[in-house]
Order: sequence, then structure tokens, then C-alpha cells
Amino acid sequence: MLRPLLAFAALALAAAPALAGSYSAKPAVPASGRIIARDITWNCGTESCEGSTLESRPVVLCQSLAKRAGRIESFVADGRAFTAAELDKCNASARGQKASALAAQ
Repeated sequence: MLRPLLAFAALALAAAPALAGSYSAKPAVPASGRIIARDITWNCGTESCEGSTLESRPVVLCQSLAKRAGRIESFVADGRAFTAAELDKCNASARGQKASALAAQ
């Protein structure tokens, strides 16, 4: 009786990482290394940042990366690229964005 339950539990744990969403972002200024942001760890190279998480709010993940890495040029969540409007919403949180907005006034 216990053996089928253990097998089911092992299968469920093995499948859990497959449920994680995958994300890719291209910061305007190349970042390198690891960036820890809200609910995700980004691994950044010279071209892009990659990460995966069970978090299901891509805009929040994009905004948290923008706060640390600056303006984001492109963002892909589970194979779907952000629209221009979604990128604008994301980049409203970008590091240095508030100072630029104040200077423009």
C-alpha cells in the first residue's frame, strides 16, 4: 500500500521543475553574473538573462529585473515575447527611470 504512494510522490516531485516557467530578457546595458530578483534568480551573460520560476506573473518578474539591471529591451515569458505596451509597463520600474523622468519635467 505504501509503495504506490511513494512512487506517486516521487513522480510528482520529478515533474515539479517541468511546471516552472522559463523567462528570457535582454537588458539595454549588458549584465553579467547572477541577479537575484523577486521570486527568480537570473543568470546573465553578455547577450541576455535567463531564469525559471514557478511564479506566474511575468510583468512583476520583468519589473523586478528592471529595478536591478536597468531598462529591458526584450522580455520573453514561456516563448511569448512582451508587446511594446508590456515592455513600457516593465520599464517604468527600471533603475534610473525616476531620475530621467524628473529631469524631463
